[in-house]
Amino acid sequence: MKPKQTNKAFYEEKLNIIIEYINNNLDSKIDIKTLAEISHFSPFHFHRISKALLGEPIGTYISRVRLETAAKMIRYSTLGVEAVAYNVGFETPSSLSKAFKIYFGISPSEYRKNKLFTFKKTNTMNTTSGTEQSRSINIKKPKIQNIEDKKCLYYRMQGAYQTLDYTGAWKKLWEQVKEQKLFTKGIQHFGLPYDDPKVTDEDKIRYDACLIINKDAKPIGDIGVKTLKGGKFAVFLYQGSYKYFADIYNYIFNEWLLNTDYELRDESVRERYISHPERVAEEKLKTEFYIPIK
Repeated sequence: MKPKQTNKAFYEEKLNIIIEYINNNLDSKIDIKTLAEISHFSPFHFHRISKALLGEPIGTYISRVRLETAAKMIRYSTLGVEAVAYNVGFETPSSLSKAFKIYFGISPSEYRKNKLFTFKKTNTMNTTSGTEQSRSINIKKPKIQNIEDKKCLYYRMQGAYQTLDYTGAWKKLWEQVKEQKLFTKGIQHFGLPYDDPKVTDEDKIRYDACLIINKDAKPIGDIGVKTLKGGKFAVFLYQGSYKYFADIYNYIFNEWLLNTDYELRDESVRERYISHPERVAEEKLKTEFYIPIK
């Protein structure tokens, strides 16, 4: 019997498709959406999975490969800097020269003249590797649960996660619970963080604050009503400060996912806030992370 392919091998196989495409198209604009499509990674999780496998964000990887390929061409070919720039996807020679100087600490022309120069990178392009999850985090092994559809009131926000007015959002939602007489036992606080802040510009990051309700509600102004689709989820229980959420996601996508047999579904992750941050000490806050799996 043929042994079952490990999850890590499965994702690495898909990653190879991405790497080959990048290597063969350095002279063209590389669209992240195209990479997600040819690899068949879920669009919701493409950036996190590729980062877990590469050890750096996909955009950083592409930029680094372009610059390192340019360095090889400058040293080992007779092409001018202008031709090199176009061959590795820079729109102008000056944009290559600027990026090259920032990353390697020397200009392309100086590098060509100095054959004995050894690179000592002055800038690692703000790359972070899997070491982020090395901080001790209080998280338990996930429970695999089949969740039913859930009705919710929600308030949509946009901007850097650390700057959003969560208190104001929950207040607005609870006002509707009171006005529409929706109060019952079992109302839960959920957050839908759609974007990875290491990938998406801060002003474009999307987040929905959701109250799970058990009665029918009506949308009012900027308060919407929708159904959170059910399905299978790996549910992680974490105790600690909200400021370490990035470490939690690093652990889940860099370690747990690559060493499990589960595959991600095409659905956003969810966060359930069990504790009230005004009543519980920061280090004792409890949060559940719902990771959609097949």
